[in-house]
This record gives sequence, C-alpha cells and structure tokens, in this order.
Amino acid sequence: MILLEFFGRRSWIRVDNGPEFIAEPLRAWAETNQVKILFIQPGKPMQNAFVERFNKTYRTEVLDYYSFVSIQEVREITREWVEDYNQNRPHGSLNDYSPVEFAKQWALTVDNFSEVTHN
Repeated sequence: MILLEFFGRRSWIRVDNGPEFIAEPLRAWAETNQVKILFIQPGKPMQNAFVERFNKTYRTEVLDYYSFVSIQEVREITREWVEDYNQNRPHGSLNDYSPVEFAKQWALTVDNFSEVTHN
C-alpha cells in the first residue's frame, strides 16, 4: 500500500497466461478500472521474474510450511506474512532494504533531486 501512495495507481499490469489471468472477471475489473492487461509471452516466465520469485517464496514459506484447517487461517497467516514481507524483510533486489525502507529512501532521493533541479 505504501508504494501505491508513492507511485500512484498503475495504468497497466503484467500477467502470465494462467487461467486466472485470462478469465472474464479480471478483464472486467481491468476495464472498469482503466487498467491495461499486458500478457507475457507463453513459455517466458522470466518476463515476470519478480512475481515468479514472490510466488515461489510465498509457496515455500506459507503454503508448503503450514497445515491449514480453514480458509480463514490461510488468510490470517497470509496477511501476517505479507505484512512482514513488505514492512520488515530485506529484499536483495532493493539493496537489502525492506520495501517500506526502500520507498522512504526513494522519496528522499526524489525530494533531494527536486530541490537540486528547482533551485
């Protein structure tokens, strides 16, 4: 959510060709929200590498790790995991900052750049 506050709503999303992404509900949502859906090329998962990495991490650390007894439990553990993933966990692709720390650093950089270019 913090990145959404900094960057604003995207005009497009990149997805693979899985059934959940070619389904009518997503197409209708995208049309309603004026979001263009960009599909990766079939058989080219590296075109969506960051999401593929996230999915692998989520599967390993949550879905494969816990034995759930209810969908409510899945939702609660997922909510806690996502919060930790975005708020606390260092990400190698973000120079070992958490996404929240990275967003704060990025905002400082943009503010400083703006001051330098507008003075």
